[in-house]
This record gives sequence, C-alpha cells and structure tokens, in this order.
Amino acid sequence: MTASTDRALTLRRRTALWVLGTTAALAAAGCAAPSQPIALPTLDGRPPLVVAHRGASGYLPEETLEAYTRAIELGADVIEMDLLSTKDGVLVTRHDPNLAISTDVAKHPEFASRKKTMQVDGETQTGWFVQDFTLAELRTLGAISTDAERPQQFNGRFKVPTFQEVVDLAKAKSRETGRTIAIYPETKNPTWFRDLGLPLEEKLIAILEAAGWNSKTAPVYVQSFEPGSLKTMKAKGLKTKLIQLIDGDGIDMRTGAMTYAVPVDRPYEWTKAGDKRNFDVMVTPAGLAEIATYADGIGPWKRYIVSVKGMIGPDGKPVDINADGKINDADATSATPTTLVADAHRAGLFVHPFTFRNESRRLARDYQGDAKNEYIAFYRLGVDGVFADFTDTALAARAAWLKETGR
Repeated sequence: MTASTDRALTLRRRTALWVLGTTAALAAAGCAAPSQPIALPTLDGRPPLVVAHRGASGYLPEETLEAYTRAIELGADVIEMDLLSTKDGVLVTRHDPNLAISTDVAKHPEFASRKKTMQVDGETQTGWFVQDFTLAELRTLGAISTDAERPQQFNGRFKVPTFQEVVDLAKAKSRETGRTIAIYPETKNPTWFRDLGLPLEEKLIAILEAAGWNSKTAPVYVQSFEPGSLKTMKAKGLKTKLIQLIDGDGIDMRTGAMTYAVPVDRPYEWTKAGDKRNFDVMVTPAGLAEIATYADGIGPWKRYIVSVKGMIGPDGKPVDINADGKINDADATSATPTTLVADAHRAGLFVHPFTFRNESRRLARDYQGDAKNEYIAFYRLGVDGVFADFTDTALAARAAWLKETGR
C-alpha cells in the first residue's frame, strides 16, 4: 500500500466516523436514518461480528455444548472457547486450569486428595487442576456458573466438552441453520502447559487440519495472549486468522489509567524471559506494527478503547455513587475514546474487544443501565467485532446501530 493510498483510506475512515456521529445525533433528535447507507467504519466495511464469549455464558454455564448451542440459537456469528489440556493430552474447553472456578469438583469426594496449591502463570492458586485429570475423570464433573448474579439452576447439569466436540457442533449447526458458524479458540496458558509437557498448539492445528479448516478463509479465528504461541502455530503451518489478545488488570478510578498485576500484566512468556514490559506496549504504533507481522487482528480489553473514571471525594478516594458498598463501573463515567481502533486499522489489523456484559455493575453510568448503549458506542468507533456474554443484547444493539447507518 502506498502512502497516498493509506492517507486516502484514513481520510475515508475519519469521514465515515464523522458521518456516523452526525447520524447518531440526528437519530437522538428523532430524525430518520439516511436514505442511502453510509460507509461502515470497520476495517472491511462489513458489520461487526458478534462473538459469543464462552457461548451464551450470560444464561448457561460457560463453555459447554449447551451454552454454545444456545448462543447459536440466539444468532451468534462466532462461538468462542478457551483450550486447556487434560492429563491424557485431550484439548477441552475451560477458561481456567483451576477446575474449582467453573466445575463442581469440590463436591466430588473421590477427588478430594487432588486439591493442591500451585502457581499458574505466576499467580498462586489453590484448587483442583485440569492437568491432573484424564478426560474420563473430567467427564464426571458438572459445569457451574462463574458469576453469582447469573442463573444457578443449571449448575452440575452439563459436562465439559472436548474441542473436537465443539468443532463438530459448529459444523452441524452451520448445516442445520444454513449460516456459517465460526469458531474462536484460544490457546490458554500455553507456556505453562508446555512446561507441563502438554503443549496445546500442535493438537489445535491437527484438529483444524482434520476439519478442513486450516486456511485464511476458514471460519476460524485463533487467539492467544502469548505472541510466542501464535508465532509457533504459524511456523508449524497454521493458516487461519490469528489474533493477539491484550490484557490489563483494572482501571485507576482517579485517572482512568490502566493498572497491571500478575497474571494479566504481560504475556507469561515475557515474565519467564525477564521482560518487564506490560501489555500496553502492544497498543502503541510500534507494538501494532509488530503484531501485524504475525497476526491479523487484536483482541484488546475494551478499556484500551474506552476507559472509565470515577468521581473523587474530598478524601481523595472514589465515591460509591450508587451506595451499594462497592466501587465499580456503575460509579464511573466513560472517558474520551482512544485512537486504538483507528491506529490498528492503519496497521491493517481488525479489532475485537472483550468483554461486553449486561450486569449493571459492569456498565458505566453514562450507559444508563442499558448494555445496548455500550455496544452502540463501540460500534460507532469502528470495532470489527465484540466478545459478548449476552449474544442477543449484542445483536439487538448491532441492529439498532445499523439502522442508524441506513441499513
């Protein structure tokens, strides 16, 4: 791409963003949508994807076949899963190696002796760990909700699936519905698993090869927080779209600045190598240029795009505005958006921020308790997809936003 072409593309994107803002203002004033559709500010000009984060995790225990099926029924474009390895080397879909977080393992006396304390990516944890269980043993456990505010009546009813079973489900549902259901697997804790003698990458590639899904046009997005895992898979022949995830620990309510703490301060491979940089180096122009050498997109925590700031009291501490005894997003307001989406697009990278949720404690005050308002704010900024726990809310917001653009 020439410099003049790049400038022209940048100008068109900026114009599209301005027009979107103008359209939104007109819509807010009760005016009709434009008679002609206006250009969308996404990298490819298409509507943003709705990625069902761990399935329909807002409604059912996450990363189960039932949660993925429900997300597809709700209309998800993509289903997302984290990959871990069992003791016998089978890839399964769980977010945390510590099974105490998302299964009823604590209720199984036959496994009581396996409870232990160990470090996962530098964080000390106590519980039962997936690498100590064969697939057959894991099948005896039931998945549970990881959020107390979400439905609990399904706890223990659904099992932990293998990655192969989720691939098979996506293919079957694609045939059944007549629409392509993409998958979005993550190599979770890849360095940690490699150190245990249970590497994830080769098994992931083998399953995608067998599925006929090892190509750039396949309905597959492979993600990781560790650049080395993505580079390893690319070197070993993985040809799918690759996404660099970018994390952070929290937000300083006084300033809106990102905070960092183990294990989400930096890729664990950097920690092992003595590299003291944090994830924030990835969102600089130089960091994005580096990512573009091995990946197709980024998956940043949404606070890299729109942060939040709280009200600070006379004592210098954030104010608990809603008086619920906790300081969280509900006590904060959205900050001015950063240029990350535009910067990533200039580097040729698509942007899929995570994670959008419906609970009021997770919504800044300016969204007025309605998660659709947060989605629309990000859609207007040009994100290419969103990781959503509530697929239906993300889709409803997308439909409303597309209507703003004349679609």
